[in-house]
Amino acid sequence: MSSDSIVKKIKEIKKNKNAVILAHNYQIGEVQDIADFVGDSLELSRKAAATTADLIIFCGVFFMAETAKILSPKKKVVLPDKNAGCPMADMITGEDVKKLRKENPDAIFVAYVNSSAEIKSLIDICCTSGNAIKVVNSLPIDKKIIFLPDKYLGDFVNKKTGRHMELWNGYCPTHLKITPKDIEILKNKIPDACVLVHPECTPEAILKADEALSTAGIYQYVSKSSKQNFIIGTELGMLYKLKKDFPEKMFYPVSDKIICPNMKKITLEKTLWALEEENFEIVLSDDIIKKAQAAVQKMLAIG
Repeated sequence: MSSDSIVKKIKEIKKNKNAVILAHNYQIGEVQDIADFVGDSLELSRKAAATTADLIIFCGVFFMAETAKILSPKKKVVLPDKNAGCPMADMITGEDVKKLRKENPDAIFVAYVNSSAEIKSLIDICCTSGNAIKVVNSLPIDKKIIFLPDKYLGDFVNKKTGRHMELWNGYCPTHLKITPKDIEILKNKIPDACVLVHPECTPEAILKADEALSTAGIYQYVSKSSKQNFIIGTELGMLYKLKKDFPEKMFYPVSDKIICPNMKKITLEKTLWALEEENFEIVLSDDIIKKAQAAVQKMLAIG
């Protein structure tokens, strides 16, 4: 079946089933093109929750689809590939958090949204890479804070807020590939370029950048900037959206190796199959949804 035929069929089934398709910024181009909404994970989940759709097809990774289910418990949420996981989210378990809780009964637990629904149900408040500084600044200064699972985002927030949060030893293997050396090499070739990296990068890589921003933050920065050349330090899928929406500007990846293999598991064909068969549905207990929802809502209340 040709791509055009698949796209046509997706549109037909989507309409008949009252479905909405979400695609994260890191998805391949043809999946982004068929989506109703393209963006970062929480933004997508909130947009889906605001629709009257009965079915959500989340083209992303597992924790993102879980977040959509948390915010839309009455909707059916389907992930096109059950093996599209997140190594960083898998670096901490519910048992790890329970143990930390026992050892630190008075601490405030902050979890990056890039974590499982179970983890979200066991902590006090969530954050995104875009609002982590604001969330942490809202917490009492006399309280111990434990931040998980991303040590690099946590370190970035510590430096920006002056806090001394304890950090779990998690990280994103994809953003770890962004090196200061690669940034320097490209910057020497394009000296007038603005360097934008994700705060999941190492502190050394962030020091070489003009700004460390979430994917939504990178997009907003580019949209408002008068600059023409940008070196982008995040997953390569982000460049597709930037080039598509800002064709008058030039975008250069720090490296052509910055690919998340899990994000790339979602294809046009799998999106069609997800609509047709509705397999790999996200199923969460009412208890986990309720507790995880509370942690997300506390974050949203801050802004």
